[in-house]
Formats: sequence, structure tokens, C-alpha cells
Amino acid sequence: MPPVIHEQADAWLVNDTPDLPAVPVDLLYDSDKDPRAVHVAFPGGDEWAFDRDLLEGGLHSPTERGGVRVWPCGRTQLVVEVHSKEGVEVVQFDSAPLVRFLHRTHTESARPAHA
Repeated sequence: MPPVIHEQADAWLVNDTPDLPAVPVDLLYDSDKDPRAVHVAFPGGDEWAFDRDLLEGGLHSPTERGGVRVWPCGRTQLVVEVHSKEGVEVVQFDSAPLVRFLHRTHTESARPAHA
């Protein structure tokens, strides 16, 4: 059974309020549940699930799939915009923790299963 990969990162909720503090989020990957999905868990219980390829593509150029838009913001940040019935939420991340996390998901999923 492959391990669940868990890392913490900071996110900034983009809205009209100036100087928002970073919000700690959990980055989660469980190849047993869905080998293509990564999850971002926010304080308070909200959780977003994305196709891993969508986040990876968004690190290099604007990408969109199923109401989720992802694009690089400068050389060191990534923006994720989620459209739902409740409205639009925009979150900005530092790219480095996401790159490390995504790299780990590939490394772990490529390891042979233990018998």
C-alpha cells in the first residue's frame, strides 16, 4: 500500500481585503483513492480536489479544466481559481512547496508495491 503524501503549505485568499495573512493548508495525495487527484485542505474543513496534471500544467502556463483555472504568477507563485455554484474563489500559492509535493507524488507512485 503506497503511503499517503502530506505536506503543508501557505496560501493567500485573494479578495478585496488588503494585506491578508497566509492561511496554512494541507496538500494531500493518496494513490489508493485516486492516483490522478491531489487535494488541498483548508482550515475549517473545506477541501479542493484537482487533477494532478492540471496543477503541474498551471505551473508553466495558464490551464483550465472543469471550472478550475490555474496559472503561474511571476516566477515563484501559482494562482488557482475555482468556479462553483457558490461563486468564485481565488487562492495564490508559493510554487516551491507545490513543486516539491508534486514531485513526491510521482516518486511515491513510481515505487513498486511491497508484497
